[in-house]
Amino acid sequence: MGPLVRQRVLRTVVLLVLGVYFVLPLIAMAEFSTRGRNNTRSLASWTSIVDDEGLMEALVNSLLLSVTSAVLMLVLLVPTMAWIRLRLPRLQRLVEFLCLLPLAIPAIVLVVGMAPLYAWVNYFLGDSALTLTFAYTILVLPFAYRAIDAGLAAIDLKTLAEAARSLGASWLTVLWKVVMPNIRVALIGASLLSVALVLGEFTIASLLNFDTLQVQVNLLGKRNAGVSIAVSLLCLVFAFVLLFALSYVGQRRRQTVVEE
Repeated sequence: MGPLVRQRVLRTVVLLVLGVYFVLPLIAMAEFSTRGRNNTRSLASWTSIVDDEGLMEALVNSLLLSVTSAVLMLVLLVPTMAWIRLRLPRLQRLVEFLCLLPLAIPAIVLVVGMAPLYAWVNYFLGDSALTLTFAYTILVLPFAYRAIDAGLAAIDLKTLAEAARSLGASWLTVLWKVVMPNIRVALIGASLLSVALVLGEFTIASLLNFDTLQVQVNLLGKRNAGVSIAVSLLCLVFAFVLLFALSYVGQRRRQTVVEE
């Protein structure tokens, strides 16, 4: 058996083991959520998702939060990181440290610090769950920063910006029509990571008394485990679809670059 064959066999075995490791819990969740009475199968837990008004409202809140958090994150990070790479490279380490800092601080500690601030946020903006956008944007900074930083590092940003500026483009035009198209995959990756994190976040929403998807799933688990597992499985499948979509977009982008 040659080395190439061994590598293929080893790769196949590893992929099968990992596949079983990830797929088996999903199958178990699907089996549990479809259990009926007297050893029968039923979709009652799945149909109850639509019938539960509180759950649907929390789902809408979480989806809106995922969109607003991703948009605010991109608005904050992309111009800042591009400008620092072009004009203030000495501040790159400081910005990196600040963006990665939330990763080292436990969520419970963040809530203790945010609670007094959210008293004023609720006073001025109301007690809508969408005000969690500010807290979630801070939470996603470490993951989004790494994704966008990798995208910016893969292009010759200075040359592209100087070429566009020499042709009369404004800084906003450089950012919108030169920088962002070249880091499109990185932006999509950062956005999907933000969406996945927001949809799975529980601690901050629960302690600040906001109604989000994971808070409702936790409450459902205490009164109807089948519906809770069904919703959790739905969230996992949604996250997998997002990741596959990212992989597909990235592959198409690389093929387009090669063809050009």
